[in-house]
Amino acid sequence: MEQQKFIRCPKYTYQKLPFQIKLEIVRKVTNGQISINHASKVYGISRSSIDYWIKKLATFNQKSVGMSKDQEIKKLKEKIRELEFVKDFQQDLIIDFEEIVGKELSKKHLPKGLLEELEKKKKNRSKTGG
Repeated sequence: MEQQKFIRCPKYTYQKLPFQIKLEIVRKVTNGQISINHASKVYGISRSSIDYWIKKLATFNQKSVGMSKDQEIKKLKEKIRELEFVKDFQQDLIIDFEEIVGKELSKKHLPKGLLEELEKKKKNRSKTGG
């Protein structure tokens, strides 16, 4: 029987990065300036290491700022609904004010698109009697 020689697997040597560089990478990734994939290629670091740093080094605010596309879309849709409600409320106030005063001041001061919406709203109000 022949004695086998054991060949050791080569150990990978990793470059130790200073703490400030780690914080900079975490800040860029959480702010959305670069992706984790891009950071791993640029700095020569594994993606799992960057994920680990984000979990350990990112503050709560940084984690909440870096949101997914779905979360961002949901937040923007909610903001649109809010602004639409405010716009409708303001248009109702303008219509009521013009009825009380008896003058149409909106034609002078509102942009064309909003003026058209206001006119439609006035017509709908007069049809429904409200």
